[in-house]
Amino acid sequence: MPLPPGVSERDFASALEEFRRVVGDAWVFSSDADLDLYRDAYSPLRGEDEDPVPSAAVAPKATEQVQEVVRIANRYKVPLWTISTGKNLGYGGSAPCVSGTVMLDVKRMDRIIEVDEKNHYALVEPGVSYFDLYRYIHERRLKVWIDTPDPGWGSLIGNALERGGGYTPMRDHFDAHCGMEVVLPNGDLLRTGMGALPNSKTWQQYRYGFGPYLDGIFSQSSLGVVTKMGFWLYPQPEAQRSGTVSVPRRRDLVPLMEHVNYLMNSYIAQGTIRIQSALSSFGPSDPGLAALRARPGGATLEDVERHVAGRGQPYWSVALPFYGPPNVIAAQWEYAKERLGAAIPGARFQDGPEYRFPLTEEQIARITNGVSLGIPSLQAFSYGAGTTRGHLWFAPIIPMTGEAILEAQEVLMTSLTELGVPLTALIPPQSYFPRSIVVFVGFPITADVATNRRTRDTYRTLVKTAQEHGWGEYRTHIQFMDDVMESYSFNDHALRRFHEQMKDAIDPNGILAPGKNGIWPARLRPGRA
Repeated sequence: MPLPPGVSERDFASALEEFRRVVGDAWVFSSDADLDLYRDAYSPLRGEDEDPVPSAAVAPKATEQVQEVVRIANRYKVPLWTISTGKNLGYGGSAPCVSGTVMLDVKRMDRIIEVDEKNHYALVEPGVSYFDLYRYIHERRLKVWIDTPDPGWGSLIGNALERGGGYTPMRDHFDAHCGMEVVLPNGDLLRTGMGALPNSKTWQQYRYGFGPYLDGIFSQSSLGVVTKMGFWLYPQPEAQRSGTVSVPRRRDLVPLMEHVNYLMNSYIAQGTIRIQSALSSFGPSDPGLAALRARPGGATLEDVERHVAGRGQPYWSVALPFYGPPNVIAAQWEYAKERLGAAIPGARFQDGPEYRFPLTEEQIARITNGVSLGIPSLQAFSYGAGTTRGHLWFAPIIPMTGEAILEAQEVLMTSLTELGVPLTALIPPQSYFPRSIVVFVGFPITADVATNRRTRDTYRTLVKTAQEHGWGEYRTHIQFMDDVMESYSFNDHALRRFHEQMKDAIDPNGILAPGKNGIWPARLRPGRA
């Protein structure tokens, strides 16, 4: 068990004893077996000395206990890394950036404080998962929806703070929050927005309050521990349906995305879309296409288009989601078909399923993956289960245009080929966030140290390649946080310098999540102190 950096064995033992007095003996963990649960199950450093190992974990039950734990950590300069119910798989799991960090495990703080069915919001603690809030709403037959990411075991607060996304019109989870309660690095307690007003009646209804808007500095940051957060919920719609638009040629992606943008940005279609392709890049593997590309001189665009058409498949397809009254969403889908059909010769349309709400228990039981209907699941982990020891996500944000998607496809295909990575690592681009696209590259983690080292080198190369094309990652694994922050380098890294100014002013002892998202406290700042 490593000690926290700069902390003596005696001081560390004293800190653990004080933690026990605050939360109880049963809620401070320091055995190897316990701490192994807080390591990264998908670590690309597994089996190497650099793989971060926590020194202990402490699990408070209430905000007041969090305040006391933070004050104790300040006295002894013991770093804390906050985690909750989620697994954070592909991004570092529960592991901290720095070995010897004490895990601040807040999953016991699991109260659903309020759900307002008329004003469509909830107020929860960090230990509340998507499953928890869904069951609470479902059991009471409340006419509101949550928006859930693929795995429902995660914390609403944790996912929103990491700027995660889902599938319904409320898919941008940080954008859907309203009001926070935060324990600051000195143990003081802050409420943001209207929560700063005693007895406020609108804490979860008006997010800005008075003066500078602070909430953003607590997302993907190390400036506080969020102990309560409000969320806007989606009023249960009368119906939901989808319709798929397919186009036959590669160049059709440009007008397709132009008109899809219009439909999304004018709120005619709402929710996450995925840009599917019949090709092995951004789509399933195709041996016939691989054979075409292997011919001397490679395959021409005409060859590829004929091959795709010969299989009876479109070159590109997008499923558009619609939510609202049945007659309204039917009219929206008809308008989408009319607009796209006039703009793109050969465009085809296929009706998707339509649901009327509320669903019966029998209907819910038949739904395999209901994330677009606000129903959490773990279905995402059934794909490729057991085939690897985990994965990493490389996830740059690109413009929501056909030109940008084609450029990303070409750049990433070329890069992955040169680096010896299978093109099946490319995942179809998706619009988890309004007006932008996320392109995912999934790297498997293996039991072989040398292979994992090559994967890390490849990842760092892609970070630099993306930067050269004006694309930045929105979220990354703990091992690459410095690399990604380095890529945000405008004006001699003015963003990072400002982050460091805030860190040094608000957390002078550097106790909260040192190194998170490439932001280091002065005492641990590598080469820049």
